Amino acid sequence: MTAMTVLGAVLGGGLVGCGGSGDSRGKTHPATGRTPVAAHAPAHTPPSAPPAAQPPTMAPGPAGLTPVFERGRASAEKVVALTFDADMTADEGPRAAEGEHFDNPELIALLRRLKVPATVFMTGRWAEEYPSQARSIGTDPLFEIANHSYSHYAFTSPCYGLPTVGNDAMRGEVERAFGAIRKTGARHVVPYFRFPGGCYDDASLRALAPEKVTAVQWDVVSGDAFATDADAVAQQVLDGVKPGSLVVMHCTRSAAPVTDEAVDQVVPELRKRGYRFVKVSELMSG
Repeated sequence: MTAMTVLGAVLGGGLVGCGGSGDSRGKTHPATGRTPVAAHAPAHTPPSAPPAAQPPTMAPGPAGLTPVFERGRASAEKVVALTFDADMTADEGPRAAEGEHFDNPELIALLRRLKVPATVFMTGRWAEEYPSQARSIGTDPLFEIANHSYSHYAFTSPCYGLPTVGNDAMRGEVERAFGAIRKTGARHVVPYFRFPGGCYDDASLRALAPEKVTAVQWDVVSGDAFATDADAVAQQVLDGVKPGSLVVMHCTRSAAPVTDEAVDQVVPELRKRGYRFVKVSELMSG
């Protein structure tokens, strides 16, 4: 397997503060490659109950920086990973209380009907607001939950006008989010992290290094954020997908209202083209 390229450029056309267009761009760092986490069964483990294999992670980048994964190998088979950001910032509780929907159960139900595995990047605040949904997603083997910070505040500035987390609070954001997600009872939680807005720099990669997470970006932006034309969103995905692609979409009704309609078009068309859908963990291990 060739070494993965660490890319920090925020691609255009997405949710502001979550993979959106703009001038915020991360730096580029060469990675040293993937290092799958070994999972060895203890000698006394009965054959009928083998331990689950640990999800793969990447080796640290230069100077021990957190590694960044953007897509699978270009020469890989026709696989594609659909990822969905479940965004809710720490200060949006009052809006949820007034009836704004930051969840999208219809989208999750559609993925189940279509039997599409997916990775959901969840903020801790979203997990706290929708604990039963987080538990349902995180106990379904079709899905895996990754970390999208607790508050969805930026890890570098500028980043689409988001409040900024200080370097000394970055690890706490990741730890608090994992804690909130696991508190719901979710079991399929993977050691992957997506920076809010996709915005990061050397300082944030250095701050998160002790957490031993792999940061996950994307190479295809769906453009579903605030979109009202599902056909246009679907076409943008279909035009961008290549073998090994990683697509960023959203699981937030109020900010991405046509995502489920777009997915309903994308999935059968990509299958017709010979693509197989995988979670990020499988894309990374390929």
